[in-house]
Amino acid sequence: MSLNEPNDAQRDAAPPAQPNASERDIKASRAHTARHLLTTSQLRQSLLITPPPSVRIATIAGFQAGLAILVALLTVHLSPWSHMVGYPALGGLAALFGRYASLQHRRRIVAISGALLVAGVFFTSLASYAGVSPGLMVLLLALSAGLYTLAVSHWGLVGGPGAVIFVFAVGASLGQVDSLGMLLERTVATSWGALVAWIVCALTDRLRPHGMFMPPPPSGPISHQLIVAARITAGAAMAALITYWAGWQYPAWAAIGAAAVMQGTHLHLTMNRSLQRMAGTVIGACIVWIILAQNPSFWTVMIAVVAFQIITEIVIGYNYALGQIAITPMALLMTHLASPVASSNMPGERVFDTIVGAAIGVIFAVIFSTVDDRIYLARRHGKLKARR
Repeated sequence: MSLNEPNDAQRDAAPPAQPNASERDIKASRAHTARHLLTTSQLRQSLLITPPPSVRIATIAGFQAGLAILVALLTVHLSPWSHMVGYPALGGLAALFGRYASLQHRRRIVAISGALLVAGVFFTSLASYAGVSPGLMVLLLALSAGLYTLAVSHWGLVGGPGAVIFVFAVGASLGQVDSLGMLLERTVATSWGALVAWIVCALTDRLRPHGMFMPPPPSGPISHQLIVAARITAGAAMAALITYWAGWQYPAWAAIGAAAVMQGTHLHLTMNRSLQRMAGTVIGACIVWIILAQNPSFWTVMIAVVAFQIITEIVIGYNYALGQIAITPMALLMTHLASPVASSNMPGERVFDTIVGAAIGVIFAVIFSTVDDRIYLARRHGKLKARR
């Protein structure tokens, strides 16, 4: 399949045709939509394995991010600021963006992505230093999900994981900041990781096949962008607050789960991502539980983080669940680097947070869906039934 030939996911992302009057009357209810999303055919769709547009570009992007994280982790670990070792890894994630952009445009995308990661760490840490209460910090996290959704759309930060990575950086920075020095250390460490990512991409981007470069898609009307951002903010806030009120330690993971599944351009894609995210997270959590049970050294954790990052980019294009199997250990091990934990409860909480976040993401996607969204799902469901 050539890059210009749409795969199933790209066809599904095409704008839905306008429904006629009878369709609006019969098929546009949210109850119908919920039933369509809970069918066995929807489950089977989430299990499909489809080839990504370019395995080579995905592999190169994985190695670029892995190299950026490796260099950033090593340099900070060997410096007098080794206690900040988790933050340069966050900045290094800027290398994930713009993989299908031209050489010049890629550098711009990575620079903007790095700046947004640094901003997420800085402003979250600043709020903590200013004494903002934990409950309000959770709401700030949810607000960041909507703001970063707008930023990704506005600057065309395509070819990457979207707003979720930025929300992850914000969530990793929710810990208490007791001094101005700690605020500056976090910011500088994240900035260093972002700079390393930019340098790595600038030096290695010529390895990408030039014929695979694509211009960024149009961002769409601002009214639509605002609606999407508001929906994601509401879903992330509800997921985070539920887990926060329940006394769980990492409400950010629930917010990330909600934001991740609500990035789907259509309702069936949202449901697919929800099912895939939950299944992949369960397996990934078991893997990281085994790793942490061995009380691994920094070097072991660092190698595992880099390896899982590379694996993620290679497999996630085939199926989102496969990516989650690798993303979950990577995210938890990065969290462990930023704030080492002796407890084995972290993987289990990741599973519960993900389930809550993914479920709320689907519910909010249905609640805030438009008539056109629901008609499109009904049409697609009818076509699948006809094929059987």
